[in-house]
Amino acid sequence: MTKLRIAMLTHSVNPRGGVVHALQLAEALQDLGHEVTLIAATEAGKDFFRAPRCRTQLIPLPALSEDLTANVGQRIQAYIDYFSQPAVEAFDVYHAQDSISGCAMAELTARGVIPGFIRTVHHLDDFDNPTFTAWQNRAFIEAQQVLCVSRGWRETLRSEHGITAIRVNNGVDTRRYTPIPQAGDEALRQLLGLRRGGPLFLAVGGVEARKNTLRIFTAFRQILPQLPGAQLLIVGGASLLDHGAYRQQFAAAVAESGIADGPGQALIMTGPLPDADMPAVFRLADALVFPSLTEGFGLAVLEAIASGTPAIVSLRPPFTEYLKYRDCVWTDPEDSAAIAAAMRAAISDFPSDSLPAIAQRLSAEFCWRQAAKTHCDIYRSLIHTKGTLYA
Repeated sequence: MTKLRIAMLTHSVNPRGGVVHALQLAEALQDLGHEVTLIAATEAGKDFFRAPRCRTQLIPLPALSEDLTANVGQRIQAYIDYFSQPAVEAFDVYHAQDSISGCAMAELTARGVIPGFIRTVHHLDDFDNPTFTAWQNRAFIEAQQVLCVSRGWRETLRSEHGITAIRVNNGVDTRRYTPIPQAGDEALRQLLGLRRGGPLFLAVGGVEARKNTLRIFTAFRQILPQLPGAQLLIVGGASLLDHGAYRQQFAAAVAESGIADGPGQALIMTGPLPDADMPAVFRLADALVFPSLTEGFGLAVLEAIASGTPAIVSLRPPFTEYLKYRDCVWTDPEDSAAIAAAMRAAISDFPSDSLPAIAQRLSAEFCWRQAAKTHCDIYRSLIHTKGTLYA
């Protein structure tokens, strides 16, 4: 086997879905014997949300503009400047996992600095800002090969952009995500102020429109009178995009409800947690509430199920692509009453004893090692047929 030098590019060091995918895939490729460097542009003093088992390269960002368009432009330029240096390391494969690094790779390809790149599309955003739309489109239109983690987004790329993408898998690390209690679970419960008896509902991804957080909270308000000991734990939320207006709506809804926020209260909002805490968070929860309006794949769903926690998900792609009818609790994401009903069903009617078998099936299908092997086949096919990925 020829060892490949792979640059795995991601837009951030924060635990967003695409970044997690990039890190896990990079480690799996490294485990297969390749030389992988995980690369991200980030602010001084920041590092990946956990230490990867492969080489990393952090590209320093300048003082960033408060204007979001200028800010994103600076991030793209940071990748361009880094790879344009005469002594920078060359790679056999340049693989961008997002629009920021992908747009930079497109410009570097146009300038002849690199011979081409691969792009994974996790999901596409609908931007009001035409510059963002142009950047997002360039990041996959000019790629030598586009990959997708779901059939739905693959079809969108084909029907709306004429792009033929290859579907690749996500994965779940069952060594980390397990229902077996671990040392430190109880300490985390106490630190976060999670009550015994619950139930505890977990929402992952922070307060964002596409995560449907406002409807999740509205549904929680509806079930709280019948379940006065219930808590809603909202974790995560690190994002480069501006979610300020939506978060103001959410804050207004919380204020109007009179529900207290903080450790030990009915609502707990932590922001991003240390990655080491996330397996315990999934174990401590009684249900994951994940009725996303738009999602690339939804890694949190696999992680919850592997942790022995029922998942509430939207009855729409991509979830309908990989989950069977009895794998989860389905809901209409645009109806808060339906989400509330699903929350009640998850803790009272869902057959939790079926989760080990569901987790075993899904973890066999969604395996990072197999995903890495699939990527290697794609890399080698492009190198063999086009001969243009070698630097």
